[in-house]
Amino acid sequence: QVHLEVSGGGSVQAGGSLELSCVASGSIFNINVMGWYRQAPGKQRELIAQITSIGHTYYADSVKGRFSISRGNAKNTVYLQMNSLKPEDTGVYYCHALGNSRPGARPDFETWGQGTQVTVSS
Repeated sequence: QVHLEVSGGGSVQAGGSLELSCVASGSIFNINVMGWYRQAPGKQRELIAQITSIGHTYYADSVKGRFSISRGNAKNTVYLQMNSLKPEDTGVYYCHALGNSRPGARPDFETWGQGTQVTVSS
């Protein structure tokens, strides 16, 4: 099994910054993709940033230029640096990972971390 431990989040005023961290542990050979999803009040969970094992990144239009995703040297950690936060960034943020527990061509685990609340006040 693979476990994701999330830290960070909290409350900040508009224009401020926060950083989220997510550390994966357990039976891991390789993590192909790690990402961050956001669920705003009354809305569906959406992908906001993602990074592959070779460093390719994706950002939702709503966060481009303000958020930055990166992976730690050990490749089992992902960070989300959030700058110029807006009230519409408020929501519960979830870490996600897709990877292999053993050498092979296809991912054999997909897991979520516990959500962390981010609240941005105007």
